[in-house]
Amino acid sequence: MLTLEPLRADHADALLAFERENRAYFARSVPDRGDAYFTPEGFAERHRALLDEQHARVCHFHVVLGEEGSLIGRVNLIDVADGGAELGYRIGERAAGRGVATAAVAEVCRLAATDYGLRSLTAVTTLDNPASMTVLARSGFTRVGDTTVAGRPGVRYVRHLARLDSGEQGQCG
Repeated sequence: MLTLEPLRADHADALLAFERENRAYFARSVPDRGDAYFTPEGFAERHRALLDEQHARVCHFHVVLGEEGSLIGRVNLIDVADGGAELGYRIGERAAGRGVATAAVAEVCRLAATDYGLRSLTAVTTLDNPASMTVLARSGFTRVGDTTVAGRPGVRYVRHLARLDSGEQGQCG
């Protein structure tokens, strides 16, 4: 069982430890964040900026917590506008391959439709990240075209969200 929590100020230490622990792992499939991001000062500044964006409701950032409460991933909705947002996620190496990304994406789809009132999500991934392409396909995203991600060949996806009445269970669909 995993839990998604909206990003908070008190997540900073655990999130920085997670990012440092997984830096090399993430750099194999997504662009590296750069050395400054991983310094206490650089990370604190970026964390405050994310919280400001979340407070302004232009983004919805979440941490993914495992059964024991440890931070095992992130899943985010960025650039919220006109009923849509872009989905992004990263799951730590220790939790990879266990369905965590698929479950986290399903939960954020539910939140997007029910709590955030969104109607569609987009996502991009690099062609050399087949695990992410699999997660998106399993989560009901449709491949809509090619793109580049930080100069690397990539794929763009879209997912339309079901409009839900207040009593219905949330889902992508």
